[in-house]
Parts: sequence; structure tokens; C-alpha cells
Amino acid sequence: MTTDQDILSTISSLVAEEKELRERRERGETDAETELSRLRDVETQLDQCWDLLRQRRAKAEFGEDPASAQVRPPDEVEGYLS
Repeated sequence: MTTDQDILSTISSLVAEEKELRERRERGETDAETELSRLRDVETQLDQCWDLLRQRRAKAEFGEDPASAQVRPPDEVEGYLS
């Protein structure tokens, strides 16, 4: 069973990876294409995690089971407007 803390831990790991990727590129340790591809993946996963966390919190707030929240597909979470 996934908890809010599990999701926050995943978010923290992804943010650390994103930072490391950017730093490696600045140091010239990776090529732009590889970095950009992985960064897109990380950013999508982050969006999905934040979306799942928001779903869980909303369900809990309205008396529903947070465990019923589902990870939405990338094209759905990437299409959200700020």
C-alpha cells in the first residue's frame, strides 16, 4: 500500500536525480540528448507523483479512501495547466 510518505520519498529521490543530471551536464559529463531524455522522464514522473499526492489528499479530505487514488497517464498529467 502506498502512503503519502512513500510518494513524498519518491518525489525527493526524483528531485535529487533531476539536480544531479543538471549538474553533470554543466560539468560536461553527459551529452545534452541523454540528459534531456532522462530529464523529461523524471519531470513526468514528478508530475505523476504530485498528482497522485493531490488526489490522495483530496479523497481523504472528503471522506473517501486515499488508497483508491490512481496514477494517471503521462499525457493526462502533462496536459494540466497551472
